Amino acid sequence: MKKSKLVYSTESGRIRQKENKKQQSTPPQDGIVRLMRQTKGRKGKGVTLITGLPLATKELKQLSKTLKQKCGCGGSVKNGIIEIQGDHRSTLETELIALNYKVKRSGG
Repeated sequence: MKKSKLVYSTESGRIRQKENKKQQSTPPQDGIVRLMRQTKGRKGKGVTLITGLPLATKELKQLSKTLKQKCGCGGSVKNGIIEIQGDHRSTLETELIALNYKVKRSGG
């Protein structure tokens, strides 16, 4: 009986796993726009995140611009999520309800 104690071999080269590369698409929508405040990874600075908007990137940027003007602050659009600097959940909630979105506060 032959016991192999092979630890490393260059015989087969690198073994790659097949990756299922899916195109980035918007996550499944349930029709509810969620507002949350987050400080993680921002050195204690808070931002308000708006997720669940069923809009394309161009419309998200336009809506983001409008909401930033209403709040009087900066922000950005990243991966389908609108980030508004500061805690403006109440202002954003009233603006989104006026635009006929179903809004729910989530998180802390």
